[in-house]
Amino acid sequence: HVLFEHAVGYALLALKEVEEISLLQPQVEESVLNLGKFHSIVRLVAFCPFASSQVALENANAVSEGVVHEDLRLLLETHLPSKKKKVLLGVGDPKIGAAIQEELGYNCQTGGVIAEILRGVRLHFHNLVKGLTDLSACKAQLGLGHSYSRAKVKFNVNRVDNMIIQSISLLDQLDKDINTFSMRVREWYGYHFPELVKIINDNATYCRLAQFIGNRRELNEDKLEKLEELTMDGAKAKAILDASRSSMGMDISAIDLINIESFSSRVVSLSEYRQSLHTYLRSKMSQVAPSLSALIGEAVGARLIAHAGSLTNLAKYPASTVQILGAEKALFRALKTRGNTPKYGLIFHSTFIGRAAAKNKGRISRYLANKCSIASRIDCFSEVPTSVFGEKLREQVEERLSFYETGEIPRKNLDVMKEAMVQAEEAAAEITRKLEKQEKKRLKKKK
Repeated sequence: HVLFEHAVGYALLALKEVEEISLLQPQVEESVLNLGKFHSIVRLVAFCPFASSQVALENANAVSEGVVHEDLRLLLETHLPSKKKKVLLGVGDPKIGAAIQEELGYNCQTGGVIAEILRGVRLHFHNLVKGLTDLSACKAQLGLGHSYSRAKVKFNVNRVDNMIIQSISLLDQLDKDINTFSMRVREWYGYHFPELVKIINDNATYCRLAQFIGNRRELNEDKLEKLEELTMDGAKAKAILDASRSSMGMDISAIDLINIESFSSRVVSLSEYRQSLHTYLRSKMSQVAPSLSALIGEAVGARLIAHAGSLTNLAKYPASTVQILGAEKALFRALKTRGNTPKYGLIFHSTFIGRAAAKNKGRISRYLANKCSIASRIDCFSEVPTSVFGEKLREQVEERLSFYETGEIPRKNLDVMKEAMVQAEEAAAEITRKLEKQEKKRLKKKK
């Protein structure tokens, strides 16, 4: 027998001349395309249609997860012979085959001839089932495909790492743009008030001051309080006021000042948006990868996820790959020239490597990459993500750093993880309790 899962229902088919089919595989491949020949090999025993699109989606999810749905169980138990040892059932997916064999006791086979037979069934399915047209079968497949994809995307809306990838890319782009625009404001406004550049170093503050001061000749004692508020430094505010009285800058027309002020306001609004985007990224990282962000920081963690493509991809990487992620060019150059391979990639931006001595940078980067790999796996595969493991891993890296400097022996990994497991269970229970409380409130409000 062969089991075939379609968007409209489950089909159970009986194969004729089993021995011949198993021996003559090339002939099977040829006869699959011919409907007449295929009918001589395969006969439809039973067809169990799905009651609705929702039931079809439930069954599709069950098959993809390797779970035997009640509809499938009923079909097999009703139409397969009672002597289970004599039955050989061909299935397309090894996972569902293993589940059927374990739960129902039927011997299952996948691949080889079965794959060819299923290809033929897929091709001629609308001819095998009475009342099913090719068009209606295609519509059912399209509808189920859409609903299945939607369900996968909606699976957990809080743990979507695509948003992190886009946010960190935008953040990096904004940093470059704000820097470029600020330099333009400094140069442009510097013609009128060149002394301001030496007094104020911060780009955002400079743009706010350029917007506020405008014509330096109009700056007086009345505006000193507002200057102090913008610079957050009384001495600097006084220095700006003194410099404006004896400035070497050229006079500027009103229309030029309007343009400079307009451009400065745009740069200020961009820098404010950058701050809000950073806050958003921090909150997203605490939801998606709390352990990784607790260990290495939100920005570096987000860059690692973006470079890997997703959190799942990062979790699949070995620690040696995580260590040099972002330094691929240097690695291939070193392999080509047979030079020294790079010690670190994106993780160099972590504070740990900066704090380590020159001789220990390689060692700490290897250790940190190892911990990052563990943290990303915990975040990716844990049911309730918490930052407990990330904090413990961070403590371990701190201890290792002090061991390199002072020789103080760090705690054993086993002891730290045991401690973390206890704390993580408590934290997960607390989060679950809060979520249940929120759900009850929502249902009460809805009622």
